[in-house]
Amino acid sequence: MSRIEMSHDEFEDLVRDAMDTLPEWTVPILEELAVLVEDAPKPGSTRPGTTLLGLYRGIPVTAHGGRVPGSMPGTITLYRLPILRVCASREDVPARVLKVLGHEVGHAMGISESELRELGWF
Repeated sequence: MSRIEMSHDEFEDLVRDAMDTLPEWTVPILEELAVLVEDAPKPGSTRPGTTLLGLYRGIPVTAHGGRVPGSMPGTITLYRLPILRVCASREDVPARVLKVLGHEVGHAMGISESELRELGWF
């Protein structure tokens, strides 16, 4: 796979564009979340041989109906360097960012990994 160079700021712009591309019904979900960009997962946070592109941390909105006032929001973290590594070209990056973001929004809605894969959001 090729090594794609992209600044943190440019990548964040793609994440914002992807957020604007998601269906309108996801807006209330995104309003309850913090969407973050990090270069890579912390060392030791993934199983050997796996590539983590994104991560949802929090309680799915379907489990509680919304964030409890005063509580910290759930987070979606997109990992810039692993996403760039799995893309064949710069042109592939926006679609991959959208797919990873959509996948993590699915987790925020309580959709399992296997269901997301069946739906094509992997």
